[in-house]
Amino acid sequence: MTASFTKTKLNIFQRFSLLVIPGLFSLSTTLVSCSVETPKAENPNSGIKAKVVHMGYQSAGDIVKLKGVIEKRLQSLGVSVEWAQFAAGPQLMEAMNVGRVDIGSVGETPPIFAQAAGTSLVYIASNKPSSGKGSGIVVQNNSQIRTLADLKGQKIVFQKGSASHYLLIKALEEADLKYSDIQAISMPPTEARGAFIQGKIDAWVTWDPNLALAQKIAKARLLRDASGIATQGGFYMASRQFATENPKLVRLILEEINNIGQWAENNPAEVVKLIAPQLKLDEDILTEMVKRRTYGLRPITPEIMVNQQKIADLFAQEKVIPKPIDIKEAMLNSEQYAAITPETISQK
Repeated sequence: MTASFTKTKLNIFQRFSLLVIPGLFSLSTTLVSCSVETPKAENPNSGIKAKVVHMGYQSAGDIVKLKGVIEKRLQSLGVSVEWAQFAAGPQLMEAMNVGRVDIGSVGETPPIFAQAAGTSLVYIASNKPSSGKGSGIVVQNNSQIRTLADLKGQKIVFQKGSASHYLLIKALEEADLKYSDIQAISMPPTEARGAFIQGKIDAWVTWDPNLALAQKIAKARLLRDASGIATQGGFYMASRQFATENPKLVRLILEEINNIGQWAENNPAEVVKLIAPQLKLDEDILTEMVKRRTYGLRPITPEIMVNQQKIADLFAQEKVIPKPIDIKEAMLNSEQYAAITPETISQK
């Protein structure tokens, strides 16, 4: 008598839930003869249609790209990787909309704007939650703006559609101010950084490494960081067509991203050395930036997506996006999530 055991995952979805529950099925077969039918080997390219994966990353740097782990993992499958750099999440999402990016990492806010604009995208994994220390509202050291309430009527620079957009709205709420109470100026962080350092911008909402750089070089004064506001963590997004046609490919990519994230958490000094040549910033700035970052992935869960819906609802309420959106429309079904989510990704 022989027995074979297969591991699988049971996925129980309610109308807006996706909850991955590990399970184990035991299958036993009683032999009635001496011959055993050999199971067919799985096609190594099953679940892989693409020959090239177009990965998008932001100018703040991407340790996954720098380590080259995805290229190594996919080489044996005959799949190559092409990378494209973007100033911020909104630009990356725009590129996904026109087919230039298959997978990319962004903050909480860019997918909401992209979905509202009609982009066919899906959430494939969540980044681990952050402390919020790596994003903030800064002003010049000698600015008359001392509190959040002082922002009323002021020109405030930020990247529209980014996580900074959400941080700004929530911070204004704390001071009983509305988005309409300030003069909002959208500017890519790479442009705004130089303008702020030169003293041409008084109030700026941004994230690392720009935040760390402004604090170090321009002696920027932090008015409010994102602690308790934009701490959910961003997402890895994919075009819906790519994710549904290449589930095995997505799974392998997410597994490598998570593996390198675990390495980064345990080796912050090595991360600084890795990103220094690309970002060309002083080691102390990079050290502060790495210290404030979190690494690794979480699977998409009901709680995470409920919070994402709240952000989308706020933007609709403030008329920041043209219409309300339903986050569920940018999600996969239970079977599809089971196919793309590596078992190595922790739900914590």
